[in-house]
Amino acid sequence: MQIDYRETGAAIASLTQGETNEIALMATVVCELHHADSRFDWTGFYRVTEPEVLKIGPYQGGHGCLVIPFSRGVCGAAARTGEVQLVADVDAFPGHIACASSTRSEVVLPVRNGAGETIAVLDIDSDQPDAFTQADADALVQILADVFGRL
Repeated sequence: MQIDYRETGAAIASLTQGETNEIALMATVVCELHHADSRFDWTGFYRVTEPEVLKIGPYQGGHGCLVIPFSRGVCGAAARTGEVQLVADVDAFPGHIACASSTRSEVVLPVRNGAGETIAVLDIDSDQPDAFTQADADALVQILADVFGRL
């Protein structure tokens, strides 16, 4: 099963309408996304909790890394650069942090509030190589902007 971003985005918008708590929003978004696509092996947020540090937030799937510095890994690169990281082969990404040995590819997206500040990253891992496309990244960016851009 592959995600219908229009349908999932509409469900997320409905479920999060009027909510302003970041954790509640993250928990809802991650649950809806994770269960909408069989490619999504691990889906979660890493929150900016102090300068240059990400800590695990709401997620679905197996255990993740608890702390990731901005200077390391795919999640750190997304937080540091503010750019989407679309990684077809995690073994080819310099400094990749293997939180789960099953991960083959991933997409990591910066999450910004209404002021444009990066408050987290959304990390979606797949146990399939080259699982994500630019279309996935674009649709996910829009969902994140719709939900977190109002904070």
